[in-house]
Amino acid sequence: MLDLLDLLSQGGGLYSREVKISKGENFEMPPFEDLLARLIVVLLGIPIHEWAHGYAAYLMGDTTPEREGRLSLNPLTHLDPIGTIMILLTGFGWGRAARVNPYQMRKVPNPRTAMALSALAGPASNVVQMIFFLILRYAIIALWGSNTPTMVIVIINLIIWTNMGLALFNMLPIPPLDGSRVLAGVASHRVADFIERLEPMAPYILIAVLFILPRFGIDLISMLISPIMRFFASLLGLWG
Repeated sequence: MLDLLDLLSQGGGLYSREVKISKGENFEMPPFEDLLARLIVVLLGIPIHEWAHGYAAYLMGDTTPEREGRLSLNPLTHLDPIGTIMILLTGFGWGRAARVNPYQMRKVPNPRTAMALSALAGPASNVVQMIFFLILRYAIIALWGSNTPTMVIVIINLIIWTNMGLALFNMLPIPPLDGSRVLAGVASHRVADFIERLEPMAPYILIAVLFILPRFGIDLISMLISPIMRFFASLLGLWG
C-alpha cells in the first residue's frame, strides 16, 4: 500500500518507519504524531477539499451539490469509511467524491472548462490549508522561540506535508484524479475526448499506477511528486 506521508517525506529525513503493505512488509501502527496529523486532515483537509468541488460548481450554477447536501463542512458528509481508515493507518486514502454536473454550470459557456474549474477547486483548497498551517508554524515559532514544543512543530509539518501531497497527487493527469479533468478542460478536443474515453476504466488505471506498476519498479507517483516535495522542503526550510 502506498504510504503518501512516507513517500512525500523521503527528502526530509523525518521518518524512520514506513508502511508499505504492497511490498509484503509487516504493517506497523503509525506513530502518535502521524495519527494525530492524519486525523486533522481527515476532519479538516478532506471535507474542505470535497466542499470546494461542490461550492465551485454551485457558484457556476450547478445545484447538484446543494441538493445532495455537499455544501457543508461536516466531515460526516464527505468522509468515505474505508478511505478514512486508510488515511489514518497508511497516510493514503480518499473522501466521498462530490457529484457535480458540468452541463448545469451555465455561468461558464464550455462544460469542460466548468468541470476543470470545479476539479481545480479541490487541490486549490489543500494549497490554501497548507499556506495557513505554514503561517501558523512560523507564528508559533516567533511567539514561543526555543520554547516551542517539538511535537507541535512536527504535527504542523505533517499537516503541511499531507495537504501539499494531496494537492499534488490529485493534480496528476491520471483519471479519475482532478488533474485529468483540469487537463481535459484546457487541452485540445482530441486530447479531452481521449481522457473522457478513459473515464470508465479510471479505477483500474489508478490501481495499476498505485499498486501494480510499483511491483515492477515503476513508481510513477514517487517519480513525479517526490522531486517537487524536496524542492519545497528546501525552499521553505520545513525540515531544517
